[in-house]
Amino acid sequence: MNSKIKIVVVILILAILPVGCLVGPKYKKPENQNAATFQNSAANVDTLASVVNVKWFDLFNDDVLKGLITKGLANNYDIKIALARIDRTRAELGYTKADLLPAIGYRATVNSNEKAFPFSNASAALSWELDFWGKIRHENRAVQNELLASEEGRKVILSNLVSDIAVTYFQLRDFDNRLVISQNTLETRQKGYDIINQRFKAGYVSEVDLMQIEQQVAIAEATIPAIQRQITILENTISILIGQVPGPIQRGKTSSELQVSKDIPVSIPSILLRNRPDVNRAEKAYMAANERIGVAQALRFPSFNIAALAGFSNSSISSLFDGSSYLQNASAGVAGPIFNFGKNKRRVEIYRQIAEESRLSYQKTCIVAVAEVEQSLQNVKTYKEEWTARNRQVVAARKNFELSNARYYNGYVSYLEVLDIQRSLFEAELSLSELTQNQLSSMIQLYKSLGGGWN
Repeated sequence: MNSKIKIVVVILILAILPVGCLVGPKYKKPENQNAATFQNSAANVDTLASVVNVKWFDLFNDDVLKGLITKGLANNYDIKIALARIDRTRAELGYTKADLLPAIGYRATVNSNEKAFPFSNASAALSWELDFWGKIRHENRAVQNELLASEEGRKVILSNLVSDIAVTYFQLRDFDNRLVISQNTLETRQKGYDIINQRFKAGYVSEVDLMQIEQQVAIAEATIPAIQRQITILENTISILIGQVPGPIQRGKTSSELQVSKDIPVSIPSILLRNRPDVNRAEKAYMAANERIGVAQALRFPSFNIAALAGFSNSSISSLFDGSSYLQNASAGVAGPIFNFGKNKRRVEIYRQIAEESRLSYQKTCIVAVAEVEQSLQNVKTYKEEWTARNRQVVAARKNFELSNARYYNGYVSYLEVLDIQRSLFEAELSLSELTQNQLSSMIQLYKSLGGGWN
């Protein structure tokens, strides 16, 4: 058989053998335990609508908040780390794909001593491990799924970032409002103290009234530094989220002016699981683990290798490239395990258990996703009801404070009653401010739990 025929035979073998057996389990999507609808959703749920059609910048009516989110998406370090991880996985994918193709290299040796061995030579060599059992293809698919999982992970970070910036901003505006409430309360109590002090000096009231109002002034004064510390913490948190050196954060609308769009479509749970990037990431991780079972199984079988060499070799450098120095060779080899005390079998079992862990993690992620939506729907509903009741309490407490002041100065009640009513008003106003923030945040949490925020 001449050299040309040999080359043709080698090419045919190379083309046929890699499409041999593909050992390992085929992927089967795990069953999801989904309800038909969410128990806390409205009866007229639009099952065709999807939260991914609602962009995050359509949620808010505050341009300052939108600007902070935009800056965060551009500068946040967690996103940059996620992008670097994606680039690394993409490089790994290219690395594993290269194993499907033959490796071609060259080698040259020049000896000054003609008796040295090996002789002076210059050659090109080809080597190829044939993927007969699918080891390389399984690994390639595993890395592909890991790349997709990394991309879904980036979406998770994007969703979390939009949510975290918005919720932290709402908390910041809440504490700004609490600071105003505390300062106004301190001012009111200080005026009350001045009046009571004058009446005490004139002998109209007892020292008990004076000590009671002085105590309430001190309580209001002590509240302000605590709120200021919390404001600084929240400003630093936002600074980190948007990737800038900690410093003052620009303010937009007040808590009472802030709004979150209520037109967030609540679709059925099965659509939810297609929207949630964390669910998709968990499934891709399971798919990658399932592929590596095939890699482990392929390692139990013999590997086939083909090599080819063409070049020149001669003891004399001057005659190295003469026709008589030319040589070529093609070879095929097989290597495989015989007895490793069950090591290869155990390797397969290890990867089966890794895949089982990934499957259970995926199913848990699905259940958690549905539970988060259920809780978010309940939060939106109950915070609204709680805010309505608390707002009525504040309105009534303000009116009661006005009436009690008038009753005190007309001598009908003691100042202790006035202080008690004022204390109730202060606590109710702070609680209403917090509830306003909770209402806003609950809508963001619902949007996030439905799979929004990453487009």
